[in-house]
Amino acid sequence: MPLFFCLPAGTAAADSWQLRPGDTPFAQAELDALPGQSFRFFDGGESQYGSGGAYAYTYSSENGGGTAWGTYRIAGDGSICVDFTNGFGRCDLFVRNGSRIILITEKGERFPVR
Repeated sequence: MPLFFCLPAGTAAADSWQLRPGDTPFAQAELDALPGQSFRFFDGGESQYGSGGAYAYTYSSENGGGTAWGTYRIAGDGSICVDFTNGFGRCDLFVRNGSRIILITEKGERFPVR
């Protein structure tokens, strides 16, 4: 999953997310359970949500490896906003569609979780 370091951290309005039929945003209980969870994507990248709002995205070796560090917060619309240590940030929305978990970016890009 590529990270886009050119977006200022913000909160998109709930109706601005490009949801598809069957998309159900994470419930509050799922958002509250993020600390300690990680999500691996099909490109081999992995998002890790730590306690106290710590965040790390580790790139696959095919995408150069390395880790982008930051902190995350849950916005009022249920999106997860990350502020990276390099000064940039982004907000994403996790949804369930059937048995699949999908991360949706503010641009509408969809990244299914393995």
